[in-house]
Amino acid sequence: MAQLDPTALDLQLAVPKRGIRIGRIRVPGWLALLLRNSKSRTGLLIVGFMVFIAIIAPLISVAHPNDFNILATRQAPSWHHLFGTTDQGSDVFSQVVVGARRSLLLGALAGALATVVAAVLGITAAYVGGIVDEIVNLLTNVFLTIPAIPLLVVASGYLRARGMWTMIAVIALVLWAFEARILRAQALTLKNRDFILAAKTSGEPTWRIVFGELMPNMISRIAAAFVLVFYVSLLVDSGLEFLGLGDMSATSWGVTIYWAQVNSTVLQGEWWPFMFPSLALGLTVLGLVLVLAGVDEVSNPQLRTEHKRGRLVRLVFGRAAA
Repeated sequence: MAQLDPTALDLQLAVPKRGIRIGRIRVPGWLALLLRNSKSRTGLLIVGFMVFIAIIAPLISVAHPNDFNILATRQAPSWHHLFGTTDQGSDVFSQVVVGARRSLLLGALAGALATVVAAVLGITAAYVGGIVDEIVNLLTNVFLTIPAIPLLVVASGYLRARGMWTMIAVIALVLWAFEARILRAQALTLKNRDFILAAKTSGEPTWRIVFGELMPNMISRIAAAFVLVFYVSLLVDSGLEFLGLGDMSATSWGVTIYWAQVNSTVLQGEWWPFMFPSLALGLTVLGLVLVLAGVDEVSNPQLRTEHKRGRLVRLVFGRAAA
């Protein structure tokens, strides 16, 4: 009997070059491949829902998130205030939906910046080699050696301006090194492939090979790096704000949780100012983790093969038990 060939599965699940048409809409091949995976499909739905809420936040918020109303303080969730109110009478629902804008935007931009820096430095170092590779290795080793959380706390504590762009730069500066090491290792496995050698022989410049040949063939790993740094940035930013090291005048999930902790709302039996922003943060991180797991399964033939074998084993033993 013929044995199972993992490369055959890889070819069958390859990304359609022209995408897939759903009605009159043509879905890109990479998106169609992710939608076939149950984990990434669920994660995309969760993240898409949170992004949609952030977009329409001004339309669905019932009040300005920082408005004080002494006549509506410490109210539990109700039809008038879906998520209750704070000690100052601010509407928690408005704080959560409006805060989604800053939290998601900061996480996405920090993830994008860290991923771009990691991809450019890691892939370029792997292809060029020599002194460039040694310098990049030295930088990554330095940033990987320094504990990330204490570095973030110290850097945020000494910053006078703690606006969104400052926090994006600080978080990206701390998180780029880990992904640069991974992308460099993958680029080293590709630099001696035939298509890279052919491009080099034909006289293509280094930047053209790096950006036109290596990066497009590493897009799945780069996408996974972005998703990973995205949700880590969300957690890091919320954690810094929870410690009072962010922009406390902004409206975000971390700031809402910070004020709930400062006012000891949970100890007073007022769980809603703390629970709802925490739930929104946790749900978003869960969605990104599911997307990351789906990307790993789609881009790794071994994981796809093991997943199919696992389903086959469960099917066989399930029928045998029946």
